[in-house]
Order: sequence, then structure tokens, then C-alpha cells
Amino acid sequence: MVKTSEHSRIAWVDYAKGICIILVVMMHSTLGVEKAAATLTWLHPFIDWAKPFRMPDFFLISGLFLSSRINKDWRTYFDTKVLHFAYFYILWMTIQAFTKDVGILRSEGFSSFAFNYLQGFYEPYGTLWFIYLLAIFFVVTKAMLRVPPLLVFTAAALLEIAPVATGFMVIDEFASRYVYFFAGYWMAKQILQFADNVKTRTLAEIAVGLCVWGVGNFAFVHTGLASWPVLSLVLGFVGASAVVSAGVFLSKTNMAGAIRYCGQNSIVIYLSFSLFMAATRTVVLKTAPGLDLGIVSLLATIAGVTGPILLFWVTRNTKFAFLFRRPEWSKLEKPVKRWHSASYVKQLNSEIR
Repeated sequence: MVKTSEHSRIAWVDYAKGICIILVVMMHSTLGVEKAAATLTWLHPFIDWAKPFRMPDFFLISGLFLSSRINKDWRTYFDTKVLHFAYFYILWMTIQAFTKDVGILRSEGFSSFAFNYLQGFYEPYGTLWFIYLLAIFFVVTKAMLRVPPLLVFTAAALLEIAPVATGFMVIDEFASRYVYFFAGYWMAKQILQFADNVKTRTLAEIAVGLCVWGVGNFAFVHTGLASWPVLSLVLGFVGASAVVSAGVFLSKTNMAGAIRYCGQNSIVIYLSFSLFMAATRTVVLKTAPGLDLGIVSLLATIAGVTGPILLFWVTRNTKFAFLFRRPEWSKLEKPVKRWHSASYVKQLNSEIR
């Protein structure tokens, strides 16, 4: 691929991740408002419409560039693909526990609070289940590196079709989502080529294709067929392809930089959106009880997206940077000091000559 094509691929990936993280925040915001108000909002049909592809695409893109790192030694791989996510999971699980579970501490005592907290180490805590699963996906994929990819993909597809419903989130979500992550890794070249092919189409052609897909997806969701075995798998991949196409569309227009920025900082938003979302929901419902619940959901969504970004900006150059930037003490692989680097000394000598 030429350099410009590579840059365009990066652009659509950011846009696609931005679409996904905004949809995730909107889902939790809407469901949270509906639970608090004990009624559905006018946003609920849209949340249902996005369900077939919202998380499949997120996992597919998460595995997209794994091939460049999967052959690294286990120590390096474990540090960057497991401990990295474990650090943020434990940190934000702790933060959320002491901000959201204070009621348990007050009403049921420290033992109940501690049990609920410790449970998060084997049963993913709240909205943080995505990064919990990512760490597992990275380990499983590397562990099965010598297994024929088609066999792994087939087994993962059968798990999604099953469907598996044990009541344990790790097992159930693994069965439902791993096929998309593995497909992103195994079919990366095909996905990137698909994006390049979409890029050759006109904006009108892409828009028409997305509209046709959107109507078809709505029909399957509205009739209840979207949850049927096999169909759910097909709709997941078709929907993921549509989000890729939407990412390409936005990269061609270059008119939605905010969405791309959200994609570039999707983990920042994912880690902390629930705090801003819940706070906004509580305040708005109490101070404006007559406000349309759909509007309340949108306000909570906006807070859930912008709040983490603002927090990141405020803390990134302070002692609180550890909230979104993993500190050196938590890494197995320590950075080599430039003045101790042989390659750097060699480069310096050549420049002096």
C-alpha cells in the first residue's frame, strides 16, 4: 500500500472506533435513564437497532492490527496486551467502587462492599467488561497461534451461534464476541482491502449502501430475527462492514473530526464515561423532572463522551496522569535510557563524523 492509502486506513479506523464508543455511551445512558424512570424513551428503538453491530465492530477493530505484535516474546506481549489492560481495569474498578458503591458500604457494611469489589476480579465490573475481555482475547489468540486459523474461527463462530448462556459474564461474552476479535486479527488484510475498495466509491454510492443496510438491519431487529442463531452472526459481520464503510465515508468528507478524536481516545472515554453519565443523569432527573427522557439520555450521552476527554486534558500533564497513562512502575518492559542505548550512541557518532 502507498503511504496515502495507509493514512486513509488509519483515519477510517479512528472514525469507526469513534462511532462505536459513542454508541456504547448512548446505550448505557439511555438504559440508565429508562431504568431510573421505569419507562422507555424514544431513543430505545435506535439502541435496539445498533445492538447487532455495536460491540461486534468494536471487537473486530480491536483485533485488526494484532498481527504486527502477536509474534513478540510472551514477556513483552503479556506486558503490553494483558498487564496494560489489567492496570486500567483494576484502577477504574477501584475508582468506580468508591464512587458508585458507597451505598453498599453505608447500608450493608464493609464486608458486603469488599465482597462486591473482590467479585470484580472474576466477574467483570459494570461497564468495564470490554477491557477485561480484551486481555483474555489477546492471551487466547497468542496461545492458539499454532492452531489452524480456520479451525479457530469455525469454533468461535459455533460458540456465537450456540448461544452460550451460563450466567457467568466472562464465559458468555467470550462465546458471543471472540469470533469478531479473531476475525479482525485473521482477516485484517481483507478488511483493510475492503476499506480501500469502499474508498474508491463516491460519497453518494457509500451513502446509498449505508441507507440500504440501515433499513435492512432495522427490519431484522424490528421482526426479532436479529437475535436468531446464525442470523445474529451474519448481522454482526455485515454491520461491522457497514461501520467500516461509515468510517471511510467520514474520512472522505473530513467533516467529523470530533468523532475521529473520540475514536483516538476511545479507551479514555470507555474507562470513565459511566461516572459522568451517572452524575448527569441524577442531576438532570432531580432538577428537571419534567424534561423529556430522550433529551435526558442525550444529555447524559454528551456528558459521558465529553467529560472523560476534559478529565484527560486536565490531568495529562499532572501527577494524576496515571488515570489514563500507565506509569513506568507498572510495566515489565522498562524503557531504555537513550544515553545507554548502543543504537543511539552509534547514530550520534555517525552524526558527529
